[in-house]
Amino acid sequence: MAEKMYTIVSGTNRHSSHTLKIAHEYQLFLKYKGIEANVLTLEGIDLLNRNEAFEKIEVEIIIPTHNFIFIIPEYNGSFPGALKLLFDTSENHSIWFNKNALLTGVASGRAGNLRGMDHLSDILNFLKITVHPNKLPISSIDKLLDENGKLKDEHTVKAINNQLDEFIEWSK
Repeated sequence: MAEKMYTIVSGTNRHSSHTLKIAHEYQLFLKYKGIEANVLTLEGIDLLNRNEAFEKIEVEIIIPTHNFIFIIPEYNGSFPGALKLLFDTSENHSIWFNKNALLTGVASGRAGNLRGMDHLSDILNFLKITVHPNKLPISSIDKLLDENGKLKDEHTVKAINNQLDEFIEWSK
């Protein structure tokens, strides 16, 4: 059986975000576990228009991916509209059907985007994506990264590794 493709989605189009730094950390953790994963950043993507560049992302990343990991920042008590546009601009919803998702919320506040993960779960369920139950809220993200954008908090690193181990086993 072919290896199921993993893609980590950095759920904001904001440049130089903590979200993208965490997405790269997840990519590194997966690599240590023997899994190659793409990182899809929304930075620089025209999410309002279905153009050739967007279609290329669908064909090369969205359609072949079976396991998505969404890293989503808290924006106004939910998740960024840019991420919602990724789904809305897709040719049709069926390209998302029957896939798996793991959610991690990041916030500078204390709740780690719990509400945003719930909102995204509802949308993913509508798109027939099965959401893993271990949704990880990461709070005070600005205090957990070193000057190079690497996680320095050992408890957070352990929680991410446990979450990934569960997701890998669950999504086989």
